[in-house]
Amino acid sequence: MSVPGLPDGVPRHVAIIMDGNGRWATERGLPRSAGHRQGVEALRRTVRAAGEIGIGVLTLYSFSSENWSRPASEVRFLLELLRRFIRTDVAELHQANVRVMMIGDRDGLDGALRTMVEEAEALTRENDGLKLVIAFNYGSRQEITRAVGVIARKVAEGMIAPGDITPAVISDHLDTGGLPEPDLLIRTGGEQRLSNYLLWQCAYTEFVFIPEYWPEFGAELLGRAISAYRMRDRRFGGVKAQSA
Repeated sequence: MSVPGLPDGVPRHVAIIMDGNGRWATERGLPRSAGHRQGVEALRRTVRAAGEIGIGVLTLYSFSSENWSRPASEVRFLLELLRRFIRTDVAELHQANVRVMMIGDRDGLDGALRTMVEEAEALTRENDGLKLVIAFNYGSRQEITRAVGVIARKVAEGMIAPGDITPAVISDHLDTGGLPEPDLLIRTGGEQRLSNYLLWQCAYTEFVFIPEYWPEFGAELLGRAISAYRMRDRRFGGVKAQSA
């Protein structure tokens, strides 16, 4: 099961739900913030490993639109982690030919953080290596709703005929427009649900759920998930031809 242009069996697009920071910390008698800090280290390890393996797109679910309901102190800490990541890591990612992108509702971010995100995207826009997509303030139902709203306005303005709306048109209007759909979705922490993540895009994605918490993730666990992916028989709704 190879992907054209990539090493044999390497998925073109890997999406990850980075779950378990808080539980990792709690089990060690540490504050949840310690788990989030270690989660950033796991992110760095995973980005390096993905680039070395030859993955084309790595999409990470870092902050959902539902995470605003967490304690205000934790939300502030997570926002500050994003700021620190942009300040300290984007230059290195740029040197490594990584393109940084963000999906999600940017209207929920303060102006300074939005500017930092936009500057990181502009700096790395021409890079043609790994695409690192950060899903921040992201929810898939909200994303689909925004896309439908844009399409509806275009229909009202005569830019699109109702009969011309296809799955491809909807895909193009999602936050991930222009990116391939995920081949593999990994969720850490033992939970087995999508949690409002890439619902449209994951129609034919292979899922791998692992019990380890996100702060433990890195090259070894990524390799294990890809090994499981390689064992899958992806038919996309079809069947293999049967011999007579």
